[in-house]
Amino acid sequence: MTFTPIDLFARGIRILPDGTMLDEERRMTGDIDGWTLTAFHLETAADAHGDHWEVHPSGDELVAVLTGGIRMYLHPETPGAAEDSLTIAAGHACIVPRDRLHRIELDGPTDLLSLSPRRGSRLEQRDQ
Repeated sequence: MTFTPIDLFARGIRILPDGTMLDEERRMTGDIDGWTLTAFHLETAADAHGDHWEVHPSGDELVAVLTGGIRMYLHPETPGAAEDSLTIAAGHACIVPRDRLHRIELDGPTDLLSLSPRRGSRLEQRDQ
């Protein structure tokens, strides 16, 4: 292992079940083992894949707001019900439950930190 700084806005850190950590190319979805820690700088809805829902069937996701602010939305579990929403300011975080479709909206330019499992993660087109 090389002892060097890692740019979390450009790379990802994968944490394997045995505790090994790997500096690697960022992957948002796919069938890889372990958890991925990444940081994101978001300026627009497109940066936050605002036209899609995201889901992680392999585990919960931690989303921490470093700067700026977001609104986190959970897809309704009952058809026709309203989305659950939560406002998250800088210095705060939320845990998105496993297998729950979710999306974010930005309150302005925002930096996020995410820790989530990637195995089976996917995006689904959102009806506007």
